Amino acid sequence: MGDPAPASPAVDGATLEAEVQRIGRELADAFPPPARHPVRSLDKRAMQLTTEDARLGAAIFRLVDVTPACRSLDDLARHLVGYLRDVPEKPPPLEVGMKMANTAAGRKALGAATAAGVRHMAHRFIVGESPSAALDTIAGLWRSGIATSVDLLGEATVTTAEADRYAARCDDALVELSRAAATWPEREWLERDSVGTIPRVNLSVKVTALTPLIRPEAPELGRDDAATRMRPLLRRARDLGAHLHVDMESVDALETTAELVLGLLAEDEFVQGPSSGIVLQAYLRDSPAQLDRLLEWAGAHPRDSPFVVRLVKGAYWDHEVVEARQHGWSPPVFEQKADCDRNFEHLTRRLLDARPLVRVKVGSHNLRSVAHAIAYNRLTGGSDSDLELQVLRGLGDDLAEALRSERLRVRSYCPVGDLVAGMAYLVRRLLENTSNDSFLSSHAKGVPVEELLAAP
Repeated sequence: MGDPAPASPAVDGATLEAEVQRIGRELADAFPPPARHPVRSLDKRAMQLTTEDARLGAAIFRLVDVTPACRSLDDLARHLVGYLRDVPEKPPPLEVGMKMANTAAGRKALGAATAAGVRHMAHRFIVGESPSAALDTIAGLWRSGIATSVDLLGEATVTTAEADRYAARCDDALVELSRAAATWPEREWLERDSVGTIPRVNLSVKVTALTPLIRPEAPELGRDDAATRMRPLLRRARDLGAHLHVDMESVDALETTAELVLGLLAEDEFVQGPSSGIVLQAYLRDSPAQLDRLLEWAGAHPRDSPFVVRLVKGAYWDHEVVEARQHGWSPPVFEQKADCDRNFEHLTRRLLDARPLVRVKVGSHNLRSVAHAIAYNRLTGGSDSDLELQVLRGLGDDLAEALRSERLRVRSYCPVGDLVAGMAYLVRRLLENTSNDSFLSSHAKGVPVEELLAAP
């Protein structure tokens, strides 16, 4: 099935496709060579091994998941050996590790090496244990021409005290990041679009961390409880001139999140700010209807700083499919990658056509999806400054550098937190990085650019 017709009748489908191909090749040529980042290249090779052996990949993910619960280096080494027993053909370094585990001293050394490896893997995706620890990395990205969105790791709180602590961490982060950002050099293409100023500080928050009362059958419970913690954060962001973005998570929290964001931003005190917005997940079958709702709301509630919509594919595919099948339901997500990719392009065009009612952020590592957004934006008369591209730290670094080299605004989504809090996030990112049908996996294997840019 080919690409559907463009949303704007002013853009010819053939013209759009030609521009997508041209821009995609330019970006592919702008990717940094492996020699520029040798450690990153080694990491990619190690991750590629897990895609080539499903059992090895499963063993690594199980190890990452259990590491925070291990009580000693010996305990960690025993877990590693236990998981690797199911792997018939092990890479030579792992064979050596298995032999080391035969003695207490060997297990201690193996545990230390394993712990160091997991920490190294975590730091590829998680930029620091706290905002202060992450400041050097965040400031360095800004100086290089890449903006950031900081995500304080922490999901699914179960007590009010946990939710209060998460809200306090978010408040502290807004203050600390704003203080640091005041010293950063000017980066015009990161700080302005045709509508006005774009905040330097961008913090992403999760509703499941702001309330323990997420109930799919009664979204108002979580909405009202989270609102008591969200209002002070919106006030703080407004006073500091920061952007506060609300992430989407699993379908269970979708309605609570939408009602919270749209309800709060409609209140009189937030009409003038802060800059804020929500996430739209293209893997959901009803995402076009969700976009209808967002655009209708934005039209009925004009704001001094336009409502921001971040379009992503979605990170909870496995969770949604497994849960739906357990209950005998039809999964709420597209089960074929091509269907999701086509929907992503359709939603991209609709969002870009809706400007300046909304500010558009497109989050993807797929070269085709990114080139399509840039091409459609330009062909409909948009300035490059009116489109923001977003990537995940540790996954989209090469793409971010390519976009930056083309003077396009790119923002890196940077998780901050300790290893325990970040483990669920880290495992999801590892699964995404090693998915056999992902762009990242295909690119690492040297798939020709013509295939990477083929219409879904």
